[in-house]
Amino acid sequence: MTEIRPRRSVLAMPGSNPRLLEKARTLPADVVMIDLEDGVAPDTRAATREAVARAVAEGGFGSREVVVRINALDTPYGEADLAAIAPAGPDAIVVPKVTGADALVAVGSRLRRLGAPDRTRTWAMIESPMAILHLAEIASSARDVDTRLACLMVGPNDLAKASRLRLGVPGRPALMPWLMSVIAAARAYEIDAVDGIYNDFRDATGFAAECAQGRDCGFDGKMLIHPDQIAPANAAFGPNADEVACARRILAAFAEPKNRNRGVIGLDGKMVERLHAAEAARTVALADAIAARTA
Repeated sequence: MTEIRPRRSVLAMPGSNPRLLEKARTLPADVVMIDLEDGVAPDTRAATREAVARAVAEGGFGSREVVVRINALDTPYGEADLAAIAPAGPDAIVVPKVTGADALVAVGSRLRRLGAPDRTRTWAMIESPMAILHLAEIASSARDVDTRLACLMVGPNDLAKASRLRLGVPGRPALMPWLMSVIAAARAYEIDAVDGIYNDFRDATGFAAECAQGRDCGFDGKMLIHPDQIAPANAAFGPNADEVACARRILAAFAEPKNRNRGVIGLDGKMVERLHAAEAARTVALADAIAARTA
C-alpha cells in the first residue's frame, strides 16, 4: 500500500494576508493551500511570493501539509513564483490550469534544479474542458517520477466558466460526469483526488450535502474557502468509528489461521472477500494516519 496522507480538508487562503497565514498554523485542516494565483492582486505578487516563501521556510505548521499554488509557467509570474517557493520546501506545488502532462513535466524538471527537497510533490488543478479531455495523460504522468504528481484537484468555477455549465444546482448534475472522470483517472494511476470548493460558505447544509456526495463518489477530500468548513469536511471524508471497527474485524478475521488462505469468509452474517480486506486495510491506515496527525 502506498503512503496514506489525510487530505480531507484543503483550506485555501491568499498568500497576501499574513494574519491568515499565521492563523493557519493553528487550524485543524489536513492541508493548507497558500495561493499566489487567483487570490493575489497582480501589483502585490512580487512581495507576496517572498512573504510566502519565508512563511513556508519558517514552518510551524505542525502536521499540516503545506502546499502553494503558483501562477502557471506561461504567465509573467509563474517562473518567479516557482523560483522563490521551491527552495522553501513546501509539501507540494499546486500547478494551475493544467491541460496536459507537459506543464507537470516542466514544473517537475525545475524543482530539482531549483533545490526543492525530494519530498516536494506536485498537484494538478483540473479546471478546463481541455484538462477533462486529457485526464488520462495528466494522471499517467504520475508514473514519471520527475513530475512528482500526487494529486488531482478540481476547479469547478473555472470549469463552469469555460464550459458554460451552471453551478448551484443541488447534486451538481451537469458536473458529475467530469467529476467521476477525475476519480477514474486518479484511481487508475494511484494518486489522490480532491473535490472543488463550495462557494456559499454560509450554507452549512448545502456544504455538508456536497461533502457527502464527494465522499460517496470517491474523493479523498475537499478544497475549502473558510475555516468553518474544516470540521464538516474532516468528518465527511474520514472514516467514522463504526467503519473503523468493522475494518478491524475484517482484518482480524482474515488473519485467523483458518482463514489465511481463503478468498471468501463469512463475518457478521455477510460474505466478505479479499477485496474487502484490502479496503479495510486502507480504512485502518487512514484512521491511524488521522489519529497520528491529531495526537
